[in-house]
Amino acid sequence: MTAKRALITGITGQDGSYLAELLVTKGYAVHGLVRRVALEDPEHRLSRIHPIRSQSTLHAASLESYASIHQVVSQVQPDECYHLAAQSFVSYSFDDEFSTLNTNINGTHYLLAAVKNLAPECRFYFAGSSEMFGKAEDVPQNELTRFHPRSTYGISKVAGFDLTRNYREAYRMHASNGILFNHESPRRGFEFVTRKITSGVARILAGKASTLPLGNLDAKRDWGHAREYVQAMWLMLQQPEPDDYVIATGETNSVRDFVDLAFSHAGLANTVSPATAVIVHRRNVSCSKHSLAQARTR
Repeated sequence: MTAKRALITGITGQDGSYLAELLVTKGYAVHGLVRRVALEDPEHRLSRIHPIRSQSTLHAASLESYASIHQVVSQVQPDECYHLAAQSFVSYSFDDEFSTLNTNINGTHYLLAAVKNLAPECRFYFAGSSEMFGKAEDVPQNELTRFHPRSTYGISKVAGFDLTRNYREAYRMHASNGILFNHESPRRGFEFVTRKITSGVARILAGKASTLPLGNLDAKRDWGHAREYVQAMWLMLQQPEPDDYVIATGETNSVRDFVDLAFSHAGLANTVSPATAVIVHRRNVSCSKHSLAQARTR
């Protein structure tokens, strides 16, 4: 029996690397779309997928180029396509709005179009984000909650969500959206608050730093583990019919709680100094809470 072929954009990231490992264990032929610069610097840029590098095939392409995406989809002929790649750091999206919108929206559109034209039976997953809810009217949020994004990143993800839903309805594609709340791991980028905290605490413990600059300590988030969330991605594409799903743990904790736990785990005491340690970021969503009733029933 021929192995299923899966195409993953963002395979070198946190989610992509965990998903690739999962699919390899399930017997898939895993293909990843990466930037050419990653192939030129594999030791650094491909470090997360080192364990399964020999069991996966990488293709150089750019989400900003329809021609390159068309070529990869044509070569791979995927049975499943997981679109995880994006400019995903929220604060960066304020600094470079045009690049965020161009990469995240056009990249999604190019990939959907290529899959529709070249591999119409392929099942498609779009990685949405809880940032799409933004200033949410409902607490908890669910699949029916109206989106009110408060960042360029959130706006771009709403556009990707709508594009995916439109291709599902207009072209009868098996295209599903996953609205994932925060999910972390040791593979998380250092620019994200969880890794910023853990790496900062490690630096303090090693005597290489004495302070840990952070933003709003009272912001609350739902934090899960990335390895479990990629399992949910895979399960979405195994359903008979495509749909949209909220994926979360159902529990929220504050950044302050996370900081206290990290310092306590390292055997360190921490003191909050508003003048040196707390930098409040603009338009920070104060509380992100959700309902995952649909995902639980599938």
